[in-house]
Amino acid sequence: MPFGDGTGPGGQGAGRGRGAGRGGGRGRMGGNKPGAGPSGYCVCPNSKCDGKLVHQAGIPCYELTCPKCGARMVRG
Repeated sequence: MPFGDGTGPGGQGAGRGRGAGRGGGRGRMGGNKPGAGPSGYCVCPNSKCDGKLVHQAGIPCYELTCPKCGARMVRG
């Protein structure tokens, strides 16, 4: 970056610094990631099952089991 324009040595390519590609989303962390917030559902990852529970704050979905098939739930 001899001229501070973000192109690097030789002046080739567009420089992408921090902040490039930022977009909107659900909350700070996103939808189905740990710490996604108090609302939403815990869903069964089994494709043949449609188990679904309301997410409870303070209880990670992976600690719950599906009421229909017994699989560990995931955030959905």
